[in-house]
Amino acid sequence: MKLFRSIIWINLTCLLAGTLAGCGSSGEQKKEVVTDTVQAKPLNVPVFNPDSAYSYVGAQVALGPRTPGSAAQVECALWMESKLKEFCDTVYKQSTHVTGGDGKSLPCINLIGVIHPGAAKRILFLTHWDSRPWADQDTKDINKPIIAADDGGSGVGVLLEVAREIKAKGGLPQSLGIDILFTDVEDYGRSEWGEDSYCLGTQYWAHHPHVSGYKADFGVLLDMVGARGAQFPMEGFSTQYAGDIQQKVWQAATDAGYSSYFPYVAGADITDDHLPVNKITGIKTIDIINLTPDLDKPFAAHWHTHADVMDIIDKNTLKAVGQTLLQTIYEEQPASKNLSAL
Repeated sequence: MKLFRSIIWINLTCLLAGTLAGCGSSGEQKKEVVTDTVQAKPLNVPVFNPDSAYSYVGAQVALGPRTPGSAAQVECALWMESKLKEFCDTVYKQSTHVTGGDGKSLPCINLIGVIHPGAAKRILFLTHWDSRPWADQDTKDINKPIIAADDGGSGVGVLLEVAREIKAKGGLPQSLGIDILFTDVEDYGRSEWGEDSYCLGTQYWAHHPHVSGYKADFGVLLDMVGARGAQFPMEGFSTQYAGDIQQKVWQAATDAGYSSYFPYVAGADITDDHLPVNKITGIKTIDIINLTPDLDKPFAAHWHTHADVMDIIDKNTLKAVGQTLLQTIYEEQPASKNLSAL
C-alpha cells in the first residue's frame, strides 16, 4: 500500500519553544521537534463516539474487499454517499477511470462531503477507502484482495463520526468549513511500477478538484488509524511540507488527552495520499499513520495481509484519533464563540 523511502526514528529529548533545532549527545545527531506548551483555552468540543465509528468500519468490512471494479466498490460508494448526505451540507461524487501501473483502466469513485460550503476558511480531511487487491505481505493467498478493516476502513469510520458529531453538536461557525474527501484506488500500486502507481484517486482529485480553484487552509490525511496498540509518529514528508500543521495537530492531541498515541518522535517518509495534495494543490497536508519503531518492518504486522480484519480494530485507537481531529477543528475558532454557541 505504501512505499517508504527512508526510516528515521529518533527520540526527541530537546524541546525548546519557538524554533526547530538539532541536538546531539555522544556524537549522535538528533532531531528536535518543538511543541507549544501554552495551556489551551477550554473548548466545548464534541465528544467522539468510538462505538459509532467502529460500526462504520464494520459496515464497510461486511461488504467484502472494496477493490476497483468489484460489486463491493459500487455498494460501498453508495453507502458512504448516503452517510455523507446525512451529515454534510453538500456532497460531490467523482466517477471516473484511472490507469493502473499495469496499464489497466480502473473505475474510480471519489466522494467529497462539504460542511459550510460558503466558508472561505476551510480544513480538508481525507482518507482512502479502497482495499488492496493483493496480500503481498502475507504468506498465503497473496493474490487475493484483503478485507482492509484498518487500511481503508478505519479512516472512513473516523471521518464519518467526526462529521456526525459536528452536525449533532453544532457550534461550528459558518466562517469555518470542513471538507471530507474519500479517495479511491489508493492501494492499486506496486514498488516496481513506481511511486505514482499509488494514490491514483487522490492524484485525479488534485488535478480535478470538486470545486474549481479549491483551496484549504490545511489538510489532514488518515491512514491505518484503528489498530490496537497503534502509534502515530511524526511522518517525515508531513514534517517537510507542513511541519507547522503537524505541530498544530500533535498539540491538539495533547490538549485532548491523547499524547501517548501521538509521540513527538520522527517517523519514516511515507508515499501516501498527502504527497499529491502537497505537490499538486499546494495545500499543506500531513499524514496521521500508524508506524512502528522497527527499522526493518515499519508497518504493523497486519499491513497488506489477510489479518487486516475487524479483530485488530480497537475502539480506543479510533477514539484517540477522532477526538484529536475534533479538538483540531474546534481550536480553529475563538473559544468565546465556541462557548456561546454550544
